[in-house]
Amino acid sequence: MVQPFHLAIPVQDLAKCRSFYRDILECEEGRSSDHWVDFNFFGHQLVIHQKDAFSPTEAITNPVDGHDVPVPHFGVVLSWEDWTRLSKKLENIGTKFVIEPTIRFKGEVGEQATMFFNDPENNSLEFKAFKDISQLFAK
Repeated sequence: MVQPFHLAIPVQDLAKCRSFYRDILECEEGRSSDHWVDFNFFGHQLVIHQKDAFSPTEAITNPVDGHDVPVPHFGVVLSWEDWTRLSKKLENIGTKFVIEPTIRFKGEVGEQATMFFNDPENNSLEFKAFKDISQLFAK
């Protein structure tokens, strides 16, 4: 069994981000206060913390398979069916993608479906899937 990770991120608009993670990504809400909210982020613990002032750094990217991938980013590996369902939902609601849903490394080791988009505070998220999960750590 994989142990869940814990990630805490700063947000300025707690209500907007709470709605995004709960309603758009369908993450179950856990404990909360006036200044933070826990979410079940696909089996992992994500906490959004209200920070009235913080300076996001300038966007940094790395080239990966012909795309400029934002760094830092976080996300999860979904089943192929769940990834397809989420990508269609995001497309249908007009999500602005950083990298549109695509197949990366097509026909190569590590072939995967991937998409990048930002939450309301410009935190970059990547959701990916493998038809063959054994390719997750393949070289």
